[in-house]
Amino acid sequence: MHKSICRMGHPILRQKTREVSKTFLKSDEFDQLLRDLHDSMKFYGGIGIAAPQVGVDLRLALIEVTSHNRYDEEVHLPLTVFINPSLQFLTEETQGFWEGCLSVPGLRGFVERPSCVKVSYMDLDGEQREIIAKGFLATVLQHELDHLDGILYIDRIKDTKLLSYQEEFDHFFKEKALD
Repeated sequence: MHKSICRMGHPILRQKTREVSKTFLKSDEFDQLLRDLHDSMKFYGGIGIAAPQVGVDLRLALIEVTSHNRYDEEVHLPLTVFINPSLQFLTEETQGFWEGCLSVPGLRGFVERPSCVKVSYMDLDGEQREIIAKGFLATVLQHELDHLDGILYIDRIKDTKLLSYQEEFDHFFKEKALD
């Protein structure tokens, strides 16, 4: 069942989250949390969601991207659960994308982030995994993992002139964003 999304202003979105214990992974409560996160992500039309966005103080995020994005970049990451993830930047080179967020509804902002990252995380079996991502997927990973440290994408916008309501983005920026 989907949960309500905590929106900007809710204190949980501004705090660093607690680690998930291996014993919690085996619990019915954890299974229910995963279902709730996935249902909420799908219900609200997201490609990723972090536990704080549904009011849960845990280092846990889900991401599922399997399509061409608006930049005509093929992105394929089947539903992946990131437990206690850590992020490492593999380059100083940055790239910019227009981002949106379930916790900041109705807005889009242009954010520049490192273009290549490595994420180390625990999987559902408690095993350590790594993923290296470039391009749009690197941005998606950074965006979701920022939630686990109390950071919203709007905190990363360098030029506030590139923050827009969705309708104005669609009208004034969308075509330029695709160039």
